[in-house]
Amino acid sequence: MTRRLAAACLLAVVVLGCGGTRGRVPDPRHVEDLTSVIKGLDNPFFATMRDGLVATAHRRGASITVRAATGLQDTAGQASKLESLASRPAGCYVVNPIDATNLIQPLAHVRSGTPIVNIDSPVDTTAAKAVGVTITSYIGTDNAAAGRLAADAMARFVAPAARVAVITGIPGDATSGARAKGFVTSARGRFDVVEAIAADFDRRRARLAAADLLRHAPVEGFFAVNDQMALGIADAVRAAGRTGKVAVIGMDGIREALAGVKRRDLSATVAQYPYTIGQLGVEACLATLRGHAVPATVDAPVKVITAQNVERAQARFPHPVEAFDDPFAALLGR
Repeated sequence: MTRRLAAACLLAVVVLGCGGTRGRVPDPRHVEDLTSVIKGLDNPFFATMRDGLVATAHRRGASITVRAATGLQDTAGQASKLESLASRPAGCYVVNPIDATNLIQPLAHVRSGTPIVNIDSPVDTTAAKAVGVTITSYIGTDNAAAGRLAADAMARFVAPAARVAVITGIPGDATSGARAKGFVTSARGRFDVVEAIAADFDRRRARLAAADLLRHAPVEGFFAVNDQMALGIADAVRAAGRTGKVAVIGMDGIREALAGVKRRDLSATVAQYPYTIGQLGVEACLATLRGHAVPATVDAPVKVITAQNVERAQARFPHPVEAFDDPFAALLGR
């Protein structure tokens, strides 16, 4: 085997290492190096996002390094991972911050002019600009609109003027707040939101909060701003003997939630597509590096999944249950 062929073979390997993922591509003459930092892989949503990042980079002829936080509250650890990666310049950065500001300081150390694509959870662009950081493109769910979709679904499962509780994530989290606000706003005149309780995106805390409400208040529905918490609520509803009598709607569309919808433990989930969000993040980077102008904001697809379409959603997972318009496909080719 020649040295050139051996080098090409090495570049074709995808190596999964401790604490991160390194994607390589077969053509050593045209490799675009990308770097990504995302939230913790203990949550299946972000594990699926990682898969979308890596698979798309490989398919599109790029290499990518992915590092993840240890959990959903590891703000300092996530920032430290990005800081260490920023010391080794990349062609483009894809960032999924734990909160709006925790990655701003390490991003300030990224080489000037390097594209930065923000996915899923938004960076505070005002704070970023104050230290000279410009976000090239934001790609994620319109969370307020997703909350409104959840309210539309809830209205189909509960009677008018029913009492509904909202279980939110970590206090101050922008995505949680937007989902809850969209839900509450759209609920007006259709059912009554009587409680809003933070459960930190944690299944156990959501189960305990729901169990307490079921003991002390006549609640006919719950909306949880992520599926992990919705599954905890479903556990509490089951333990109270009220499955089928209390509507439970989550958000994310993770595998376990789809199975819960099929079993009728969950009434619905508003499915996001983290694999697709990762895909679009890589494509935005590559389109920029190849000289194309990219949209400042791209709304990722969402879809309400109920018993009527859950089997198709399971068959299509991790891809959207319906076709969507990929704004980068025309720039990069299918």
